[in-house]
Amino acid sequence: MNKLLVMRLSSIGDVAMTVPIIDSMARQYPDLNITVLTAQRCKTFFDWMPDNVSVKGINVNDYKGVKGLAKLYNELKPLNFDAVADLHDVLRTIYLTWRFRLSGVKVKVIHKGRGSKHALIGHGNTGRQLQPTVERYLDVFRKLGLNIIPDFISAFDKSTTDYQAIDSIVGKKAVGERWVGIAPFAAHEGKIFPLDRMSLVAKILAERGCRVFLFGAGDKENETLSKWEGKGVMNTVGKMGGLHNEILLMSELDCMVSMDSANMHLASMVDVPVVSVWGATHPKAGFLGWRQKPSSIVQLDLRCRPCSIYGKKECKFGDYRCLSYMPKEKILRHIYRILGMEDKLMADSVADDRIFNTEGQ
Repeated sequence: MNKLLVMRLSSIGDVAMTVPIIDSMARQYPDLNITVLTAQRCKTFFDWMPDNVSVKGINVNDYKGVKGLAKLYNELKPLNFDAVADLHDVLRTIYLTWRFRLSGVKVKVIHKGRGSKHALIGHGNTGRQLQPTVERYLDVFRKLGLNIIPDFISAFDKSTTDYQAIDSIVGKKAVGERWVGIAPFAAHEGKIFPLDRMSLVAKILAERGCRVFLFGAGDKENETLSKWEGKGVMNTVGKMGGLHNEILLMSELDCMVSMDSANMHLASMVDVPVVSVWGATHPKAGFLGWRQKPSSIVQLDLRCRPCSIYGKKECKFGDYRCLSYMPKEKILRHIYRILGMEDKLMADSVADDRIFNTEGQ
């Protein structure tokens, strides 16, 4: 095999999860020419890849319908791939794999385990841990005869990386200074810790001597995060000059606080400890960040969790108690542990940290 096409178009977090596997594969198979087909907005994830990796970033709206997909296939066909790894398995990639198979190209497709994920709904306490997504990616490549050892650490070597671009924006990190990132948003309400209390987390960390960077995107999130700014707290939205520099800034963090969202995976991609907050979704579904430790997961063990795999479903109680009942100190405790500041928690005004009893509700 000389030429391999890897397809994963979305979502941002799922594309980010391909990075550790593709990077490992590229280094271990230097003679293999790898092309990654993904969304244009995700191209930056592969900026630091080995030379045998190239990326075709597309806007899926430019390839709508069968006619559009036929156009995309005709753009890919002249590259003469020997094999195709479909890490997405949606209608768009199903069409493409069908065309490649007809032309004699070897194709392997991800097994998403949709049935086992559906069975996990409402059984987070008792259900089994499902296969991580990155392991599912690895299985696809193994079926193609590529026995990859996932030895990925970070998207780039921090010791040799030029940080001048971000130093000019946020300033150079001082020796001994603790930098914490907070990414409080997610695609769905059932994945977002109450913003008023997360803003207090940012404020408390700043008061404890940490420098806090807020991550988000778009006008609405920018408007919210701008109100959180203060001494020691900086809103990064629209200030970093693009996603490339945002990822560089993330790599300088000592800890990232994220919901079950893309930022969890971006921080994991640059070897930064993540405190991930889970509400309507559940880490047992297999979407945890790369090498993220279970001890850094923040969640409440409620019988109704998860109520959906991707967090789209409305709360049947109407209050998203999986998040609204969670005290901010539960998050702070995990952050302090990572930063080596456990003593600071005792100095805070600690709220009642009991888990609300919802048995029978």
